[in-house]
Amino acid sequence: MPSDYADVSFWLATAPAYQSNAPLQGTVEVDVAIIGGGFTGLSTAYHLLKAEPGLKVAVLEREIVGFGASGRNGSFAMTLMGLGIDMIALLKGKRAALEGHRYMERAVDRLSELVDEHRLDCDYIRPGFLRMATVPAHVHKIQKQIELCHKLGITGIEWLDREAAQAHVCSERYLGAWWEPRLALINPVKLVREMKRVTQELGASIYEHSPVVEITRGAHLLLRTPGGEVQARKLVFAANAYSHLFPMLRRKQIPAWTYMIATEPLSPQQLEAIGWQNRQGVEDARNLIHYYRLTPDNRLLMGGGPVGLSYGEEMERDANPNAWRHLEEHIAWLFPVLKDVHITHRWGGPFSVTLDLTPALGYLGDPRVVYAVGCIGHGVSMSQLNGQTLCDLLLERQTDLTDCFIVNRRIIPWPPEPLRLGLSLALRSYLQAEDWWCERGQNVR
Repeated sequence: MPSDYADVSFWLATAPAYQSNAPLQGTVEVDVAIIGGGFTGLSTAYHLLKAEPGLKVAVLEREIVGFGASGRNGSFAMTLMGLGIDMIALLKGKRAALEGHRYMERAVDRLSELVDEHRLDCDYIRPGFLRMATVPAHVHKIQKQIELCHKLGITGIEWLDREAAQAHVCSERYLGAWWEPRLALINPVKLVREMKRVTQELGASIYEHSPVVEITRGAHLLLRTPGGEVQARKLVFAANAYSHLFPMLRRKQIPAWTYMIATEPLSPQQLEAIGWQNRQGVEDARNLIHYYRLTPDNRLLMGGGPVGLSYGEEMERDANPNAWRHLEEHIAWLFPVLKDVHITHRWGGPFSVTLDLTPALGYLGDPRVVYAVGCIGHGVSMSQLNGQTLCDLLLERQTDLTDCFIVNRRIIPWPPEPLRLGLSLALRSYLQAEDWWCERGQNVR
């Protein structure tokens, strides 16, 4: 693996040696071409070949599988859609909120099924999820979210008081928590490579280092790369945060960046001081959330906080020293015993954001072309089920998945630049201001 990929994320830096596939050369004809070798693209290829084993499917990845969000994320396979069930209810209604939560429950379970069925070697565990309240305003916010869940008939989510929350993870900052058993943690690079293996065994052709530079619609869909071309009957856009680089998707989503750090392995004394014996995935209740977990070798991984934005087609926002410093300070604020812990890895990566902060997938112009965007940073589980939904759309099957409100919905388009940047900055400022209001006087870092 080229050495520069080690700088992309902790997951890629610590992954086993990897031999990438050769780029596309010459002309190939396929039934379905898929742009993007991440979770969504590989899941779509997998479900197509499970449904129709005779299909010819080609996946085109501009770098290596897992180079984008699929290889840089916090590794949480969770039920959260968009900015949360209360925000979905506000924007789309309570029926949509319930529908979205059920979709995400199924997504988490679908990943578990894939791991079990194919014995995917991806450090999979299912320890549950804690959304911690770290300021009094967040106690009320989380309790209202849980109340909404219960009113909608959602079970398995409960409120933990301060003592119970701190019994799970020991920090004096915790005032209570949302507890939900349905969350899995994985190693995302191992998972995406395992899905590559399984999908190739089913017959998919996967071309790495093969950016799609031109797409022509005609009797067939023609995709050109630097070394060749693909003639396809149907096409899948599975590029997520990179989707705006294609004219057909330019205004459906924009990229935003989240940042992460990893500590050195914690000592037994440090681990004892913070508890966390069951290794749950943890978030707080901010808009610009902090999310964190322990790795199998007992590193603390933390991400979130400041969000990066870009202008136009620029995608060079992976480094943010201010964001990394913020995360280091937040570790020390939560766990004073870790204030001097050494940080070994710092990275960032883009995620896909729709204007109404809600995922979207469906047809693009006609039934030959489908897309998925807007995981809003929660794609580890969602992308696996989105692949099955996109498969149903491509095969023109009406199913319970294609009936979900996120499918073939109207998307409010992002405006062209420079209005796009101005609007995204305004949205980020609003979310930051609301966080500041909740945390005022609490000395939060």
